[in-house]
Amino acid sequence: MLNLKTAAMGLASVGLLLQMSVGSVSAANPGAAPHGHSKSVCSPQAGKAICHAKVLTDPNGRPLIFDKPFSTPADTSGSVGYSPQQLHTAYVLPWNSTVRQTIAIVDAYDHPNVKADLDVFDAQFALGAFPTCSSTITTACFQRVDQNGKPSGFTNSDPTAATKWNVETNLDVQAAHAICLNCKILLVEAFTPNNSDLATAENTAARLGATEISNSFALAEGRLGGVFYPSAFNHAGIAITASAGDNGAGPVYPADLNTVVAVGGTRLVLNSNGSYNRESVWGNGVNAPSGSGTGSGCSTLATAHTSAAWWQKTVANWPYTGCGDQRSIADVAALADPATGFWVYTSAKDEFGRFGWQIIGGTSLSAPVIAGVFALAGHAASYTFPAQSVYQHLNQFHDVTSGSNGTCTYTIMCHGWAGYDGPTGVGTPWGIGGF
Repeated sequence: MLNLKTAAMGLASVGLLLQMSVGSVSAANPGAAPHGHSKSVCSPQAGKAICHAKVLTDPNGRPLIFDKPFSTPADTSGSVGYSPQQLHTAYVLPWNSTVRQTIAIVDAYDHPNVKADLDVFDAQFALGAFPTCSSTITTACFQRVDQNGKPSGFTNSDPTAATKWNVETNLDVQAAHAICLNCKILLVEAFTPNNSDLATAENTAARLGATEISNSFALAEGRLGGVFYPSAFNHAGIAITASAGDNGAGPVYPADLNTVVAVGGTRLVLNSNGSYNRESVWGNGVNAPSGSGTGSGCSTLATAHTSAAWWQKTVANWPYTGCGDQRSIADVAALADPATGFWVYTSAKDEFGRFGWQIIGGTSLSAPVIAGVFALAGHAASYTFPAQSVYQHLNQFHDVTSGSNGTCTYTIMCHGWAGYDGPTGVGTPWGIGGF
C-alpha cells in the first residue's frame, strides 16, 4: 500500500525554478511579487452566496498565472505562495489521520476537471497518486456528486459564474487534501449558489458520511434579514467549517450560526528554514487593500441559532467582545492573506483566457485547512458541536496578537489580542491537540 506520508515528504524542501506567463512579476526577482494586490475570484450575485477565494494579482488587477510554483525565503517584503509541506511544518501537522475520515467540500456549479487538476497538484508536490473512489476503493479517494448525491455532472446555468466557482472548488479540494492525505474527499456540487441549493448540498454531504464539511462561501448577515436553512448546518458530530468572510469586520452567514466552526484568517510568516515565525490578523494595510481582510463580529440576529454557545462565553476576554449573548465570529483561524497564500492549480481559464498555477487566499483557504485539521485529529464525533473542542484546549493554538481587519466599537473584535479575539478566535493550529 502506498505510504502517502513518505510520498509527501519528497518535496519537503521546495526550491522550484520560477517560470511565469507573460504579465506576471519578474522572473529574475521572484521575491518582488506584488505587495498584496488581490481580488475576489467570484463576483457578487444578488441573493446568492459569494465564494471567498481571493487571487493574487498584478497592480492592474490581472490574476498572476505561473507555469510552476516557486519558493522564496518568507519575509514581510513581498508575496509568497506556500506549499503543502510548508503548511504542515508551520502548523506542526501530521500527514495522515489515524481513523477513517471523509472531508466534504460544498461548492456551487459543476467542475468536470476538478480531479484532473488535483492530479496535477499532487504530482507537482509529490503527494502520491490519489484515486477516484469506486466500489472497491472507498477510503483515501476522491468522489464527486451533485447536490442530490448523483454522480453525473450537470449543465451549469451560468457558465461565466461557474468558471469562477471552479477556481474556488480547486482551492478547497486541493487545500483539504493537502492537509489530510489519507482522508476521503467528497465534493458536493450545488446547482447554483442559491441558499436552497447550498443547503441541499450540505445535507447531502452529511447523509453520505462526511465527518467534516467545509464551506468557503458567505452572505453578509445584514442583507439576509433572518436565518436561512439552519438545520442544514446542524449535524451532530460533524465539524462544519464556514468562512468568516473577506470584507473586514462584520458578521456573515453561515459562519454566524452557533452549530458551525467559524474560521477567520491570518497573514502567515515563516522563517527561512520553513519553520513558524509569526502570524497577524489578515486585514487592512500594505498586505491587504482597504476593505479587504478576514471577517469578524457579533451576530446581529437575536435567534436561537445565532446565540453564543456556553463554551464560547467561557473565554476570559468574553466581556470585552461586546457580543453579550450573541454569537461571535470567529472560533479559530488559519492563513488567508493572499500575499501569503496557497499554491493552487486550475485549468479554469480566467477572463484573459489564461490558466495554470495561482497564489490564492481568503477565508476560502482557511476553512478547508481547518476542516483538514479536524480530520487529522479525528475527534469531531466526540462532540455534538465540534467547535466546543477548540475552546477547551486553548493552549494548543498559536495566539495571534497583532494586526487588524478594520475599526469597531469593541477593540478585540477587529484586532489581534492576547487570548480570544474576533478575527482569529482562539488562534491558529499548533498541532492537532486542540481539535
